[in-house]
Amino acid sequence: MKAIWNHTIIAENDATVVVENNHYFPQDSLHKDYFKKSDTQSTCPWKGLASYYTIEVDGKQNKDAAWFYPEVSEKAKAIKNHVAFWKGVEIKP
Repeated sequence: MKAIWNHTIIAENDATVVVENNHYFPQDSLHKDYFKKSDTQSTCPWKGLASYYTIEVDGKQNKDAAWFYPEVSEKAKAIKNHVAFWKGVEIKP
């Protein structure tokens, strides 16, 4: 699977984990140069506290377009050390 934004592959891996129709990519499959840590956080009742990345490609930013759970709940162990995307990031095989 590939995560694509601004015509650029920002993550790719054959072993994503699908939860609630979102593909979670292993952290080590991210092309780290495109990711900047954000201060934004949110809470999911069953996964825990989410943190975000802003994606930057060719000078364009997509604020908080990737999220992950630094500490996952027992129910969400499958997405530990994984990142998911939204806000126009395309996920393609």
